[in-house]
Amino acid sequence: MIKSIQKVKRIQLNVENNDKMFLYGIVSAEPDYKLSLALNKKMGISLKNISPVNLSDDSGNEISFSRFSYINHSVDIQYSLISNRSSKQYLLKKLKNIDYIFQVHYTGSDDHNSNVTSLLRETDAVNAVFIIDPAILNDKNLQYIIQ
Repeated sequence: MIKSIQKVKRIQLNVENNDKMFLYGIVSAEPDYKLSLALNKKMGISLKNISPVNLSDDSGNEISFSRFSYINHSVDIQYSLISNRSSKQYLLKKLKNIDYIFQVHYTGSDDHNSNVTSLLRETDAVNAVFIIDPAILNDKNLQYIIQ
């Protein structure tokens, strides 16, 4: 018996990706736990210490960069505070003047970005804030921050 061959119909799905991710470079003399507490208070979030970012340097030694994170499920926003320094090593070597990287990942409006920038600049423990464009920053360790 010969089966009739059905013609394959292709359907193209257009999926809109509304996810937005912003990176901020923070200059602060405070240790990571004090900065996370100051950000929690100022922004009304609850950053908690989670597993660090672990890398191996050129000579095979493991380097650990602290990481704090908070996910607000009701509005689908994730905040992460990652140390850029571990003793004399840097996570993002091209940004040696930055002490911490603050990542905001959300699905929402663009006005949230300006609000976060203002809140970061108003935080007492923060000396300076820089917006980092991951498309321009060419650093091999950026993959450990953007997930």
